[in-house]
Amino acid sequence: MRFRRFGKTNLPFSVFSLGTMRYLASEENAVQTVARAIELGINHLETARGYGNSEQFLGKALTLLSLPRHQLYLTSKIAPTPDRDAMARCIDQSLNMLGVNYLDCLAIHGLNTEEHLAWVEAANGCMKAVWQAVDEGRIRHVGFSTHAPLGVILRAIATDQFEFVNLHYYFFNQRNRAAIELAESKDLGVFIISPADKGGMLHTPSPVLRHLCQPFTPLELTYRFLLSDPRVTTLSVGAANPGELDALLPVLDRTEPLTSDEAAALARLQSQQRTALGTDACRQCYQCLPCPEGINIPEVLRLRNLAVAYEMTSFGQYRYGMFENAGHWFPGNKADRCTNCGDCLPRCPENLDIPQLLKDTHDRLSGPPRRRLWE
Repeated sequence: MRFRRFGKTNLPFSVFSLGTMRYLASEENAVQTVARAIELGINHLETARGYGNSEQFLGKALTLLSLPRHQLYLTSKIAPTPDRDAMARCIDQSLNMLGVNYLDCLAIHGLNTEEHLAWVEAANGCMKAVWQAVDEGRIRHVGFSTHAPLGVILRAIATDQFEFVNLHYYFFNQRNRAAIELAESKDLGVFIISPADKGGMLHTPSPVLRHLCQPFTPLELTYRFLLSDPRVTTLSVGAANPGELDALLPVLDRTEPLTSDEAAALARLQSQQRTALGTDACRQCYQCLPCPEGINIPEVLRLRNLAVAYEMTSFGQYRYGMFENAGHWFPGNKADRCTNCGDCLPRCPENLDIPQLLKDTHDRLSGPPRRRLWE
């Protein structure tokens, strides 16, 4: 296992972190999953106040495994709130559930909207409780996790209140590149959220994707894309059981620059997208927004890009089904809300027939509604 400095926290994090949202089948499963992570060299364990029994199970694992507290780094996440007292209560609850007297890191969980940003900037808001806990030594470092639009992320980083950021950034979704760059300039630790799952459901890739990535697996290649970037500190692995951690074995110590073969495989992926999509490719410039019907046009068309280019239809259905069902975690209406108003058309530099592409995406990806796992 390799380790990297987590920005200005100066904590030496393993390049993989155990995310504990999915190990909730049982307390025994949770303990075994934590034990396997530690065995592989993972020293950062990440949970959240809102993840069901996750904090409780992690606290039990720390006790049963007699894990040395000073050799492990614990992060929990608490949702933003305008209520200072509510935040103080949540901090107490997290510490009690985990059975510890301090958190190495606390992340404001889901700083996703302008309203959330206003709450953390308010003089007497939730951050006052956070800073009090820092003064008392119960929290060592403070950051935020986010599913926000890029502009909100950049403004949150620019508040200079935070030492790290948890965000989405993958080979198949590089929209947040500017946030990675700003985080580096301010020496923030960078934690990548769920690259295996949110990065494309890469545990179960399509045959087309497997073929294009050879001789690597798609999961191995996406891990290497991220680990070869020195601005990235650690990648979340949301293992549901101990066995899922075995996928890390080929890349635990692979933080060097991309090899020529790896770079060639990534170039093949880019070439395939250009060829498969032709003049229908959405370049993710976001100039089509805002949509009068509240459709998240760029994200809808990104999912279409992936389905057409790489047959990542299952992933597209999984994410598309969350529109209108996940609130600020995955905002936007489904593509069938399009009224063909044409408002987006003159703003598209690619001259895409956006209404037709929206219809095509809905026909390809529409299915049962989905919610976030921990809800």
